[in-house]
Amino acid sequence: MKQKEKQEGIILTAEGYLELETELKELKEVRRPEVIKSLKEARALGDLSENSDYDAARNEQAQVESRIKELEYKLEHAIIADASKKEVVNVGNTVSIKYDDDEIEEYKIVGSLEADPFENKISNESPIGNAILGHKKGEMVEVKSPNGNFMVTIEEIK
Repeated sequence: MKQKEKQEGIILTAEGYLELETELKELKEVRRPEVIKSLKEARALGDLSENSDYDAARNEQAQVESRIKELEYKLEHAIIADASKKEVVNVGNTVSIKYDDDEIEEYKIVGSLEADPFENKISNESPIGNAILGHKKGEMVEVKSPNGNFMVTIEEIK
């Protein structure tokens, strides 16, 4: 079995990185100023000890600032997956695999933050994603899953 390099950091596709950058920009340039305005307006209403608008604005400010910190950390520690290599399966590739029953499924291999099974985006840490990483088109690979092991064949790497 091939050894896989363990990368330190948060693995993202280029699209996933861009989505996080866009969300961060939105939070800093739109949401943060809106929350500050809400705080000023609530403060102007007087007694802060019984001011539910002020409490709500403070809670929202805490959530916005927390998400900003989280996104900044993820972007700072991100490793952009190189999907241009199509000789072997890498994060960022779209892969067609054939199961034992001849059913063919297509998945995009993404980092764990971007995984969305409803959009056929599976994590490189999932049983299938982990099993096929580093393998070539035409190879038969054993997938070790909690429900038992099974074989898949890599049909195509895009």
